Amino acid sequence: MNVNQNTNTSRNQNAAILATLKRGERLTSLEALDRFGCFRLPARIYDLRGQGYDIEDRTVATQSGKRVKEYWLKREGSA
Repeated sequence: MNVNQNTNTSRNQNAAILATLKRGERLTSLEALDRFGCFRLPARIYDLRGQGYDIEDRTVATQSGKRVKEYWLKREGSA
C-alpha cells in the first residue's frame, strides 16, 4: 500500500492521469511531471492498478536513447 502524507495531491494526480489514459493517451514519467507535477508516476500507476484499472506498460527509447517506461490503459477487447 502506498503510504502518502499528501493524499489530496495524489488523489488529484490519480484523477488527472486516469482521465488522460482514458482518452487513449500514453504517458511517461517526464510527461507526467511536465503535465501534472507528478514526480512519481509509477506510484500513481500502482494506485490506479490497485483500484482495478488494467494499465499496461513497456520500455521505450527516447530520441536521446534513454529508456523509459510508457503507460497506457488497456482497452476492453484488445490483446
